Amino acid sequence: MQMMTRNVLLEADLEEDDDEDGDIGDVAASRRPFLTPHILLPSSVVLENFEQMIIPNFGSLENQQDFQTPEFEEFNGKSDSLFFNDGQRRIDFVLVYEDESKKETNKKGTNEKQKRKRQAYENNLICQGLQLEATRSVLDDKLVFVKVHAPWEVLCTYAEVMHIKLPLKPNDLKTRSSAFGTLNWFTKVLQVDESIIKPEQEFFTAPFEKNRMNDFYILDRDSFFNPATRSRIVYFILSRVKYQVMNNVAKFGINRLVNSGIYKAAFPLHDCTFGCQSEDPSCPNERYLLYREWAHPRSIYKKQPLDLIRKYYGEKIGIYFAWLGYYTQMLLLAAVVGVACFLYGYFNQENCTWSKEVCNPDIGGQIIMCPQCDKLCPFWQLNITCESSKKLCIFDSFGTLVFAVFMGVWVTLFLEFWKRRQAELEYEWDTVELQQEEQPRPEYEAQCTHVVINEITQEEERIPFTTCGKCIRVTLCASAVFFWILLIIASVIGIIVYRLSVFIVFSAKLPSSTNGTDPIQKYLTPQMATSVTASIISFIIIMILNTVYERVAIMITDFELPRTQTDYENSLTMKMFLFQFVNYYSSCFYIAFFKGKFVGYPGEPVYWLGKYRNEECDPGGCLLELTTQLIIIMGGKAIWNNIQEVLLPWIMNLIGRYQRVSGSENTTPRWEQDYHLQPMGKLGLFYEYLEMIIQFGFVTLFVASFPLAPLLALVNNILEIRVDAWKLTTQYRRMVPEKAQDIGAWQPIMQGIAFLAVVTNAMIIAFTSDMIPRLVYYWSFSIPPYGDHTYYTMEGYINNTLSVFNVMDFKDKSKDNPYTGLGNYTTCRYRDFRNPPGHPQEYKHNIYYWHVIAAKLAFIIVMEHVIYSVKFFISYAIPDVSKSTKSKIKREKYLTQKLLHESHIKDMTKHMGVIAERMGEVADNSLRPKLE
Repeated sequence: MQMMTRNVLLEADLEEDDDEDGDIGDVAASRRPFLTPHILLPSSVVLENFEQMIIPNFGSLENQQDFQTPEFEEFNGKSDSLFFNDGQRRIDFVLVYEDESKKETNKKGTNEKQKRKRQAYENNLICQGLQLEATRSVLDDKLVFVKVHAPWEVLCTYAEVMHIKLPLKPNDLKTRSSAFGTLNWFTKVLQVDESIIKPEQEFFTAPFEKNRMNDFYILDRDSFFNPATRSRIVYFILSRVKYQVMNNVAKFGINRLVNSGIYKAAFPLHDCTFGCQSEDPSCPNERYLLYREWAHPRSIYKKQPLDLIRKYYGEKIGIYFAWLGYYTQMLLLAAVVGVACFLYGYFNQENCTWSKEVCNPDIGGQIIMCPQCDKLCPFWQLNITCESSKKLCIFDSFGTLVFAVFMGVWVTLFLEFWKRRQAELEYEWDTVELQQEEQPRPEYEAQCTHVVINEITQEEERIPFTTCGKCIRVTLCASAVFFWILLIIASVIGIIVYRLSVFIVFSAKLPSSTNGTDPIQKYLTPQMATSVTASIISFIIIMILNTVYERVAIMITDFELPRTQTDYENSLTMKMFLFQFVNYYSSCFYIAFFKGKFVGYPGEPVYWLGKYRNEECDPGGCLLELTTQLIIIMGGKAIWNNIQEVLLPWIMNLIGRYQRVSGSENTTPRWEQDYHLQPMGKLGLFYEYLEMIIQFGFVTLFVASFPLAPLLALVNNILEIRVDAWKLTTQYRRMVPEKAQDIGAWQPIMQGIAFLAVVTNAMIIAFTSDMIPRLVYYWSFSIPPYGDHTYYTMEGYINNTLSVFNVMDFKDKSKDNPYTGLGNYTTCRYRDFRNPPGHPQEYKHNIYYWHVIAAKLAFIIVMEHVIYSVKFFISYAIPDVSKSTKSKIKREKYLTQKLLHESHIKDMTKHMGVIAERMGEVADNSLRPKLE
């Protein structure tokens, strides 16, 4: 294949291009820097070519002779082959398109225009030094697969452009021995068998430079760049090559071509099928090993082969599974303590005095409670809440307080130890100085049209917009995010209105007393029915808004135009999490801190929107309802996500297999098998992180109301790791490997959640549960001067904490008394601490109320200060990077610099020797005639 030395850029008039592929990637051609042919240029010149446009645009739509097209080859029948037909050139990337001449529709000549764009793009790929080979599909004659190979020269050039770190020499530093040496017999069972997945050899590395190629550890050119690195380099080129100029605006990049339908897909290849090993002896069978030792259900108890995951899928996926595995390990401790606290509450519920009083027919059965809504709601007996009070004893116990304090410390330990683990992975995976390697996104480069002077270098550089333009973009993006948050709040208000209106219906329909014979009647109270239905509706609304906002957040972030892929993902992460935080947690915050707190009292109730009377909590508080909300949202979210992650791709692939029609039992090549798998999506693991961080919020923010939350999260995560592994290895195409130093913006988000969790759990115990009022009664109001008992006791607590109301004391004269006509009751009880009728300060808060408020505030202050003090001490005592890791990083950096310096000195000495020898020869030649 003869190499061309210039790019072909289609010049099209506006009227003949329908611009079906949008605006992403457009830029004025006269101002846009892009890749130029590099085969004859050193890598430093390739970098400079990003900043200048030196290739003339030429060729009209009819100049087909200017195109250099890939060679067509027939499939050679080797289904496991990862090479071109010659068996020498490795396939680094695959592009798939539908032959335009065989398409059924051709609206306004669209097919012909798409074909010319594709040909121009492929021509320019060849100009960049890539080698292409085309093969028609075995199953569908319309499809064409373009296989892309990067030769050695191209790999070296762009490895230097991308600052890729490559091996210098084997790492001879000793690894630290395990601290659990005595338990090797046990940990060996959990480890992956090293005879199956062999440990990776460690190397000292440095950014690659072509002029110092002899310094690098190159045993074999074919294996020096591993498949993941080769795919990264090829994707870097594919994302930046142009294919058309329209009205002096250049269009570029494989992503744009795929989005516009010119190409149907672009992906690197899996190395083999997941179910069996490849017949090719040169194939490493890494996909098969990952499925067998990682994704298969029988490996659920084993540790993850993180090094192989990183090698096959890249550091970005590797760091996700490392974090998820570490989080799951830490959840084990939290789950054990949570189960212990739950069992403590469960076995002590029989000793719950106040619950016994509620269930006692002579106490709770004789207490008539005031109606909780106007007109339709009847008076009701307290003992109909007997079953809910028993359940409440399980969660509203002393064990809950202990567990809330423990979780405040646990989350700090988790975050601090994860930082240390992350630092170890940065060293082991060689991403310590990753920020220096990352290149700008092509979409960002495309908009760099404004020239400014760099304050540091005092040189000209291009930026996408001015300071004023940036302010406008930030303002618009912030306004859009704020609007959607307001939309969520509006939906929460709608749920509240639903609660208020439906509670009236349930109160009128459901029985107001219990006879103990109907099992459904024990559980189906108006409060419980309202809570369950509202929780289900809230979950449905959450999922709908979540689906819509995902697209909106991507559009906002695209408009914001971050510089690097890391900046892009961090910006999108903050927007998505802010939205999801309000979306998922708003209903929980309402139940925990607002419901039943501002209801007034029966004689002077507070109305919502002037119409709906504010809903009240059960006599035992809103804690049980908060627990119900958490169970429904956590459980529903886990089920929904598993359906999305497992069933949908499996069903899509199953449908695809049945839809493919083949005339005979043809052997399909590796690239065609991968094409029929599901694409991973633009954001990759973003949704996996989001799912886990939302779960992390439920486990920490509201754990005081549900001690079993860590256990549910643990079970879910054990399955999640293997489900994600199965999905990646069996159902999805191989992703383009990406570098990542850490988990990005998710780390500060978790730190923010951990900080907020201390406040929320302290307030849940203080204001949502009844623990503080019970303690105040036990220590102060059960004995004189306020109580009648001679010893500390919880007897009489229910009667003491329910205030009395005279049904004739309705204050609002403009409205009819809502309590008349509902029965022959003169008084009723309600949940509050107020003086009884006839008291000099009737219906005003009594002394018990002020004691409880003082105790609640004191508890919050003490609990927060104690936990924050412990958290800050732990954070200070545990360094983010261990001493041994710091020493290894410094040692490797020193040895690398020393190695490069010695090599440089050798080169200098060698060159100086050559120069001296030549100077000696010149001097000898000049002196010899004189001597003669």
